[in-house]
Amino acid sequence: MENRNAVFIVTDLEGISGVDKIEQIDENHPEHKTACENLVLDTNAAIAGAFDAGAETVYVQDGHGSGKNFIPGMLDPRAIQITMKELPDCIRKVSATMQIGLHAMAGTHRAFLDHTQSSVSIHNYYFNDMKIGELMQDGVYSGHFGVPVVAVSGDRAACAEAEHFFPGVHTAVVKTAEERNKADCLPTAEARKLIYEAAKAGYLDRHNIKPYSMPLPFTVTVEFNRTDYCDAQYAWRTNAERLDARTIRTVKENIETYYDVLL
Repeated sequence: MENRNAVFIVTDLEGISGVDKIEQIDENHPEHKTACENLVLDTNAAIAGAFDAGAETVYVQDGHGSGKNFIPGMLDPRAIQITMKELPDCIRKVSATMQIGLHAMAGTHRAFLDHTQSSVSIHNYYFNDMKIGELMQDGVYSGHFGVPVVAVSGDRAACAEAEHFFPGVHTAVVKTAEERNKADCLPTAEARKLIYEAAKAGYLDRHNIKPYSMPLPFTVTVEFNRTDYCDAQYAWRTNAERLDARTIRTVKENIETYYDVLL
């Protein structure tokens, strides 16, 4: 086992401070660049909190979409940016995971841009019989390697979801949904102070927060919004069971890569 005085930070865009309307997520929208700048600045606040809490190494993954959302040159140079391919090696080196800019699972009331993987094609996502979102996908993956989720930032609904699944997690509520596609954001300076504090407190508290344990084997069930979306997924999944017109289930026997906790 390598030195684990290190932290892994995964990011998303929907829960970032200053992102208050759906249009900012669109790469073609004039405000998208500002949203990405806010993404890096929120992430830097978490990086600073982790280092100030005693972390020796901070790994960061841009987890939104194609993973090309960080503005070049803006990320804290002390951090090491990794790709999805490098994640299996990274997760074995850390003692804590942080999730910055997360959103609530699909179907959450009063949540900004609630969805799980795809707001277009996916209706519900389940581990066994438990409805989950991307917070839990990250948490179950980290937990398999004995790593707890210690800090989460996002809107009020996302942070409540994190507190439900990860008792003891430190959260930073940076906005509150007015409706699904619009939010009331804190001033960004105030939001980043909260992120810094949650990251610092979370890393200091990492030994008191239990990793999420999902015993193997477990089932992953996805209910799609339309039958044709289900058709397209089922057509190439040789290990999947078709439950009905819109639902597919797989069984997870082993976890190595992040994709192993997905359908």
